[in-house]
Formats: sequence, C-alpha cells, structure tokens
Amino acid sequence: MARFLILWHRNPVAPWPKDLTETAKLLEKMWASIDNLLKKGELKEFGWFLDGKSGYAIGEGASTTVLRDVSMFQPYEEFEIHEIISNEEGKEAIRACWKDLAEAMK
Repeated sequence: MARFLILWHRNPVAPWPKDLTETAKLLEKMWASIDNLLKKGELKEFGWFLDGKSGYAIGEGASTTVLRDVSMFQPYEEFEIHEIISNEEGKEAIRACWKDLAEAMK
C-alpha cells in the first residue's frame, strides 16, 4: 500500500465566505471531513504548522484515493503531494541503479 506526504496550505484567493459565521461553518465541515478520513484510515496522521494556515497529512492507499480525498477541499486548500518510499525500498532501488550502471560501464 502506498504512503503519501501531503503538504497543505490555505488558498488565500479561494472564495471564502465574507461572513465569519459562515467561514466557521465551512471550517467545521472541513474538519469533520478530515476526522472522517482519519477514522476510515485513509489519513494516518494530520497536523498543523505554527502559522495556523498550513500543515501536513500522511495518507495511505491508492493514488486515486488521495486524489479524491484532496479534491474535497479544493479550492479552499492547495496541496503538494509526495509518495513516500521506505528507507529499505529506497536503498534497494539505488543499489540496483548503481549495480546496473556499473555493469553497463564494463
């Protein structure tokens, strides 16, 4: 199962409600959606950075699941998504690459 680092930040040019009560309602709905994704296990972790308008999440599953999940928050949030490869998988991939290069140079 693939893991993803999702960096998010609030989109300042999104059509945020002008009324603070409406903004609060929108935020509560978004937070409820995040809680649901955590409960379903599609998000393993969710956190905030100290600026209060950005943070990170760790997702797990198919890339199409991550696409669907982040799309729920657009246009209010923007995302940078990176697939995470474990240390062992990364080392094996790099070892194989160097081995292939060494063989090709013989």
